Amino acid sequence: MQHKILVVDDETDVIDMLVVNLRGAGFQVSTAEDGAAALAKARNDSPSLIILDLMLPGMSGLEICKVLKGDAATRHIPVIMLTAKGEEVDKVVGLELGADDYVTKPFSPRELILRINRSLRRGKDKTPTLEKLIVGELVLDHARHEVLVKGQTVDLTATEFRLLALLMERRGRVHGRDRLLNDVWGYESAIDTRTVDTHVRRLREKLGPLANYIETVRGVGYRISEDEPART
Repeated sequence: MQHKILVVDDETDVIDMLVVNLRGAGFQVSTAEDGAAALAKARNDSPSLIILDLMLPGMSGLEICKVLKGDAATRHIPVIMLTAKGEEVDKVVGLELGADDYVTKPFSPRELILRINRSLRRGKDKTPTLEKLIVGELVLDHARHEVLVKGQTVDLTATEFRLLALLMERRGRVHGRDRLLNDVWGYESAIDTRTVDTHVRRLREKLGPLANYIETVRGVGYRISEDEPART
C-alpha cells in the first residue's frame, strides 16, 4: 500500500521539488498552499504523514499544527515541519504543539525521505508486550490508544504516547536521551537531545498530578520508578 503524503507549502518551487522526489520514492502526494486547504485535506484524505511549512500566509504552520493535534480525527497523523527559521524557539514550540520532527531549509530531499520513512515505521515497528500498562493511578491502554490519569482521559500526541509507553514498559530502567531518540524517534545518532527534554516536559504537563511519575536522573536521562511516587 502506498503511503499518502500531504505537502503544505506556499512556495511553488519547493512543492514541485517535493512532489517529484516523493513520487520517485513511491509515495502518493497531495498539496496545499494555505491553512484552510491543508486542514480540509488532512480531514478528508487521511494522509499517512504531513509535511508542514512553518511560514505560510494567513494561518501559520504552528497554528495549523495546533489545530491538527487538537482534533481527534487528525492528531494521530505524524507532522514534519519545514522551516527556514533557525531559531531554537520555533522548533521547540512546534514540538510542544505535537509535531513529530522538523527539517530546516535548505534541506536534502534524501534526508527528508529518510525522516518520513522513520516516522511511518514508528507506528508499526513495535508490538506492545502488554495491552494495558498500569503504574499506580496511571493507565496506558494500547488497544484503545488511551491514557488515563486518575481515571480521567488525557490527550497525547502519537510521539508522547510512544514515549510514555516505552517508559512504562521498561519501568525502573533509566533511559538516556540518546537511547530515547533511537527508540522513540528512530534516530540512530543524536541530532538534538533537547527534543527529548521538550517532549518530556510537555508529557509531564499533561499528566498533571501524576507528573512526578516521570523521574529525571540527573546527567543520565529519565525513568518511571518501580515504586509508586509519594503523593504531593
